Amino acid sequence: MASTHEVTNQVPDPYGHDVAEDPTLLAALDRAGAGWAAGELHALGRLAGTEQAADWARLANDNPPVLHTHDRYGHRVDEVEFHPYWHELMRIAVEHGLHAAPWQDERPGAHTARAAKFYVWGQVEAGHTCPISMTYASVPALRTSPELAAAYEPLLASREYDFGLREPHGKRGLIAGMSMTEKQGGSDVRTNTTRAVPAGDGTYRLVGHKWFTSAPMSDLFLTLAQAPGGLSCFVLPRVLPDGSRNALRLQRLKDKLGNKSNASSEIEYEDAVGWLVGEEGRGVRTIIEMVNMTRLDCTVGAASAMRYGALRALHHATHRRAFGKALVEQPLMRNVLADLVVESEAATAIAMRLAEATDRALGGDEQEARFRRLGLAVAKYWVCKRGPGHAAEALECLGGNGYVEESGMPRLYREAPLVSIWEGSGNVAALDALRAMARQPESVAAVFAELDAASGLDRHFDTAVADLRKDLADPDHLEYRTRRLVERLALTLQASALLRHGHPAVAEAFTATRLAGHSGLAYGTLPTGLDTGAILSRIPSLPTGAQALAGARQGPG
Repeated sequence: MASTHEVTNQVPDPYGHDVAEDPTLLAALDRAGAGWAAGELHALGRLAGTEQAADWARLANDNPPVLHTHDRYGHRVDEVEFHPYWHELMRIAVEHGLHAAPWQDERPGAHTARAAKFYVWGQVEAGHTCPISMTYASVPALRTSPELAAAYEPLLASREYDFGLREPHGKRGLIAGMSMTEKQGGSDVRTNTTRAVPAGDGTYRLVGHKWFTSAPMSDLFLTLAQAPGGLSCFVLPRVLPDGSRNALRLQRLKDKLGNKSNASSEIEYEDAVGWLVGEEGRGVRTIIEMVNMTRLDCTVGAASAMRYGALRALHHATHRRAFGKALVEQPLMRNVLADLVVESEAATAIAMRLAEATDRALGGDEQEARFRRLGLAVAKYWVCKRGPGHAAEALECLGGNGYVEESGMPRLYREAPLVSIWEGSGNVAALDALRAMARQPESVAAVFAELDAASGLDRHFDTAVADLRKDLADPDHLEYRTRRLVERLALTLQASALLRHGHPAVAEAFTATRLAGHSGLAYGTLPTGLDTGAILSRIPSLPTGAQALAGARQGPG
């Protein structure tokens, strides 16, 4: 009997490459003065490109965390059990400084270097980057209370991952979380009902319910509660100085669309012990910089996912044949792939520009701080909003092979909406941009200074900037038009970055389609006359066969 199981026209596994081989990313690293991080970035990129790392990610998601509220004797334990590969992903992220390490790194571009590593390692698995991001973002809030920062920051910045509920100062490193939203409020945190009562010993006792607390096995949490002086910020360790468990009761884990590897929970505070961070009544102001830092990571994370999707789509199209030639040689498929690459490059360019602005703002550059204030809200809204559609189109490039779990594309698709929801969904991010424009008009001037730096480089861009100035000067129905305004701000900022620092073919395609409208609504509607070959070359070909196997075995080497 003839064999029916000969395998032909299937695509080799996408392993054995350096995920950090990304020209947009590496150029941004150099511009920020962070070229010193290139060696570590490439080492992490080589590890991220191995089959081993892909297996860690797959198994961490196929075996989601499990809540144990009590031990077998009936004692309350409130612990979450993770697959061992979750811990491996966390360990590598911490060892490479993706968490709070840059806060104690005085080298130039430390935050940009960290963002680049976050972008590279996030392409392996996105779920574990949630606690990594919150740990990074916790430091600015803690610094409003110097004594708390002195107590916790060195351990938050430590490059040792030390899992387990123990008294924080007895550990080699800490992970931090954030717990703000409640059932009745969501993003409207001023309606929080959790109460914090002074205990007379410098601590407070918190009582309330938190509706969405990710990474509940973190060592400490920043949270909001109503104190006598108004809504305030507090830090709550899971284990108290005397070694006893703080009264943070895990009620259940959320059954989420994606982000399966990461535990997200509901928490009850039952006279939980907390320390005031900042001043009473200034909780939102205290925690807002933590929110801004996680919004930066949302933008970087969305760009990371787009890069992964574009790479996988192009790899498949390079090796899959139909109608007598490779898919990548088919004109219509080239159009789709090039469009996906253009979107990915634009997302990476603006994400890394905002990481650079973070470095410069923290260094005392007021102009960069103003640019970052508005630019971050704008980019968080738009780049994250583009993620789900990009993931769907990239998955579709693989056809039925992309629809099955083994391809990894369904996980990418399920994960894509999260960053658009986290730290304020679309309307919240857009309205925050509007608020920045109203309360800090100097941020608008800073954004236009950024745009003016690309003036004269492209006629479509110049027209779009002129139209944007007119739109912003029109006060009628401003809130109703907010999404449109923020979208145009984001697109012009992306275009500015590409025109000044990107590949000319990518910039040309972006301005012709995203600004001038010379395309349809779906991906793959680029106009003729663009250099799709140059655009596709922005993603290097992946090794195949024995070459890929050797790279996968080599690991980070």
